[in-house]
Amino acid sequence: MAAEVKTAVLSTVQQASAPAIPVAQRLPQTKGWKELVRDIWDDNPTFRMILAMCPTMGATNMAINGMAQGLATLIATVASSVTVAALRTIIPAEVRLPAYMIIIAFWVTIVDIFLRAYLPPLSAALGPYVPLIITNCFVLGRAEAFASQNSPGLSALDALGVGLGFTMSLTLLGIVRELLGFGSLFGIQLFSGWTPWVIMIIPAGAFLVVGLYVGIVKHFSPGGQIGGGA
Repeated sequence: MAAEVKTAVLSTVQQASAPAIPVAQRLPQTKGWKELVRDIWDDNPTFRMILAMCPTMGATNMAINGMAQGLATLIATVASSVTVAALRTIIPAEVRLPAYMIIIAFWVTIVDIFLRAYLPPLSAALGPYVPLIITNCFVLGRAEAFASQNSPGLSALDALGVGLGFTMSLTLLGIVRELLGFGSLFGIQLFSGWTPWVIMIIPAGAFLVVGLYVGIVKHFSPGGQIGGGA
């Protein structure tokens, strides 16, 4: 008995005297961090899963439009995933998909109203693409595949990762299209007397730039899988 007590005391002393692992070293090992990073790169909606092509083609003629569309989608995705995760034990399985769509539509409407009220020029530039977030399959996909099975905190990180990846993708597309199409960046004219590449101003140019980025991502991720979607 005395030996067991002595062993327990020594173990406690050793654990107490062990140097604490810095947060910067512990963070990459947490489940939430791994989920966040994986969603930004491995599950990137645009460059890896080839999803949400409608706003990708139509809302990226300028960098600011692409970034705004991405951020609007991010906010709606995070809010929807957190709501679904919080209600996952209440929503009946038989009506879960209609319920998820209603939740997504609610948050997308909130984002759309906010843009119309406080950023009307940006809302007008994005046109119908903010309301169409409701139909983005990856927003519903995160709710069904992840948020419905995990806590609100982890679901928020999952949705944040996907949203950041989507925002990054649309912003990168917008940068290339705006530079070549208008000779400007975020509305600031960089090249005087620039001859616009008309194809970069229209949606067809987005297909070319998306293909270029997908090829680059595939090259640097030889083991990654590129999927298809709407």
